[in-house]
Amino acid sequence: MKNLLIICVVVLVSCKTSKPVNSVITASETIFVQSENCPENGNCVLELIPNKTITFKKDEFGNLYPVISEGSKTLFKYTFTKNPISETEDSNYTEIVYAELNLNEDLKLQNEALKNIKMHYGRLCFCKGESGYFPIERGVFNLTKMEGDLVKIDVDFIMKKIPQLVSEIHETVSLKSNTTN
Repeated sequence: MKNLLIICVVVLVSCKTSKPVNSVITASETIFVQSENCPENGNCVLELIPNKTITFKKDEFGNLYPVISEGSKTLFKYTFTKNPISETEDSNYTEIVYAELNLNEDLKLQNEALKNIKMHYGRLCFCKGESGYFPIERGVFNLTKMEGDLVKIDVDFIMKKIPQLVSEIHETVSLKSNTTN
């Protein structure tokens, strides 16, 4: 009987409860993920940058530019960099999507509500009149917390007035390592 009691105590002490899906998750350092869902002839990187905030200011010509500073949110940054054309001047081309997130909340935002996460699209190129940063007004941003330290991010958007190569982002990111699933 004494041995049975000791075994029961050992079993109870060694048991660990599983972590619920609604637990608090945070990225303690910047997460870099090389995206495989990328337009041809380029490179895509998703970054989750903790403890930052983003604002967009206007320069003297009325063009928006991002200002990143210390804050309490996690900055979502998705960058597509097109491979430059060899021996061609000004062939650099980059598209960037920014959003300001709280990773502890599931999000399902659409169109006008994208302002709540300061979602912007940047097109940086030698493209007269079609380069700069623009608020995203038409689209969907979904963030879903999953088991453990995983978050699923699904983004679909359309820019009305300028061409774009990136219109969809679909990634599952581990907040503990630089891997995607």
